[in-house]
Amino acid sequence: MATEQITYLQPTEAAARALFMRAIEGDVVMLNLLRFRAIADYAAHPELMPDTPISGAQAFDRYIAHTLPYLRESGGELIFMGDGGSFLIGPESERWDRAMLVRQSSVASFMAFATNEAYLNGLGHRDAAIEDSRLLPLVPLPQPI
Repeated sequence: MATEQITYLQPTEAAARALFMRAIEGDVVMLNLLRFRAIADYAAHPELMPDTPISGAQAFDRYIAHTLPYLRESGGELIFMGDGGSFLIGPESERWDRAMLVRQSSVASFMAFATNEAYLNGLGHRDAAIEDSRLLPLVPLPQPI
């Protein structure tokens, strides 16, 4: 019997509530792990569909180009973006095409960014690009002396 793989594309209400309940003060860094579709799927966002098919990675690059001005305007920054692959330590069958670290000055700033109407107008590029993802909010620890 084949089992269907669960994918994660958007946060759940429970996950968003849990983030607020952590009562994080100050910076939060979002670790993004992304797996792309071979060909971007714009079926849910035909208004953003390019004239010719593009890869999921290309669609995600369009999402980043659209997103960065709104991220910066909200006080956030893209700290790191790089190509992924297979884990050195982790499941051999699991791969992530890209990893990113995005810093926001607060959870409130992150939420203001994530609900910005102009930002949301380009979110369809991300939806078209992503086959699966993980988003882990990280809180900086004090530096050891």
